[in-house]
Amino acid sequence: MNRIFAFLVVFVISFSLFSQENLQRERPKLVVGIVVDQMRYDYLTRFYDRYGEDGFKRLMREGFYMNNAHYNYIPTATAVGHASIYTGTTANVHGILGNNWYDKFLRKSIYCVDDPDYAPVGTEQQGEQKSPHRLHTTTITDELRLAQNMRGKTISMGLKDRSSVLPGGHTANGSYWYLGGSEGKFISSSFYMTELPQWVENFNRNSPVKEYINRKWETLYPIDTYVESISDDNDFEEPFLGEAAPVFPHDISALQRSNGNFDILKTTPFGNTLLVEFAKAAIENERLGSRGFTDFLTISFSSPDYIGHQFGVDSKEIQDTYLRLDKDLGELLRYLDRKVGQGEYTLFLTADHAAVAVPAYLASQKIPAGYIDGMVFREQIEDLANKRVGSARVIENISNLQVFLNREELSRLGMEVSTASRLLADGIVNLPGVYRVVTAETLQNGNFTRGMMYHIQNGFNQKQSGDIMIVMDPATVVSSERTGSEHGSGFSYDTHVPIIFYGKGIQVGKSGRKVEITDIAPTLSSLLQIAFPNGCTGQVIEEVLR
Repeated sequence: MNRIFAFLVVFVISFSLFSQENLQRERPKLVVGIVVDQMRYDYLTRFYDRYGEDGFKRLMREGFYMNNAHYNYIPTATAVGHASIYTGTTANVHGILGNNWYDKFLRKSIYCVDDPDYAPVGTEQQGEQKSPHRLHTTTITDELRLAQNMRGKTISMGLKDRSSVLPGGHTANGSYWYLGGSEGKFISSSFYMTELPQWVENFNRNSPVKEYINRKWETLYPIDTYVESISDDNDFEEPFLGEAAPVFPHDISALQRSNGNFDILKTTPFGNTLLVEFAKAAIENERLGSRGFTDFLTISFSSPDYIGHQFGVDSKEIQDTYLRLDKDLGELLRYLDRKVGQGEYTLFLTADHAAVAVPAYLASQKIPAGYIDGMVFREQIEDLANKRVGSARVIENISNLQVFLNREELSRLGMEVSTASRLLADGIVNLPGVYRVVTAETLQNGNFTRGMMYHIQNGFNQKQSGDIMIVMDPATVVSSERTGSEHGSGFSYDTHVPIIFYGKGIQVGKSGRKVEITDIAPTLSSLLQIAFPNGCTGQVIEEVLR
């Protein structure tokens, strides 16, 4: 009997070890998550004939791409997008309501990744105190580390702090972002480490930042061949400070001092190139994909967002940015082939949101579009409050197209929050430029499964959101500027983004089936055979997986 028991114990242990080894062989050595800030889906198709064979085309040709992928909430902003991609859920669950939002308990605006409990690492600037503490759920990067008893590594990076901190989740081994100004280097937070690793110090010391700053930004190909974008000199773009017109070439070295010194690099395609070089250094020095466990590298390319906000989605600057990013992606893929092994890594590419064409440009083409001045809009709402509720002081805050009501003032007036909300909503909806208005009470008591109300509800957090949510007309933005593109709405120009899966475990093909951004995390979790992020509401895109 003892021999049989001993045999069974040995068999079970051997089978368990075999199963673990087999599972690890099935998993990729490295997962790479790429988020391109403000990338519209149609950049894949509009510039397709100009791309080379090694970047976007390779991913589409050898991977699986979705041509009907959308965000499913409002607001479509950078922080919310990155959080939703990696948690597989929306703001009503993960808690990242915007880049900034009004905290009605603290009664002040807060930033998504600010955290005074930690110190900056790599700089003395105290404004760089960051952590993911406002992210309420786990990410796929967290779950992969937990599934391997914390033996796999997660390294996250981006030009923006929020684009690095949120994808890395709560358990990242390192999160790094670019600090411009007078420094021009990558930094981190004491949430992750007490000092920068030597390889980051070396990269900062020897980085190509100064080389890029000393360049002129000229078009990659002859500018007269950029027929997919509008004329270079137009009224819909904002020139760099010091430029007479927003036209090529842009003399970066001459413009550096008047445009935030090293910050100007972010508003050029060379910000993307710098990030690729930093990613290669991370793969090499952290030995990602070569340690016997599955590692995760997150890369967030933010330069397209800075460039889109300044020059607009139809500009020659945007076209040149994507033609150069295509080459950067090709270089990154070749490096992954060499260091990790072709067929040994899995990669996905998507965007944190898309963007609207410059409304002034659309209006010039007789397409309905426009602007609402934020100060005037607030005055109109306060006037409504005076007339309908009895006091403008009931308006505590207006931000992110949400109205927060002052409870003390309503109590003084003897009015319920729900009553005041309905009275104001009925008035706000008739203001110029407003498409729809909905109260928190409606969102708490209803269940919406499609359309704009579905998007609003997914972005609504009962504890932190406002009392009234406002949606502007299509292609109408709240801004005093008439140049550059914006985003944030639930309309297709802001929600339609690429999703491409590539590499180990991924089918080759494409699909026009509508999927949502929250489907990325559960699809990868299924591929990796790990637990879904703990707030996940997305669905597995089964046709992607082998």
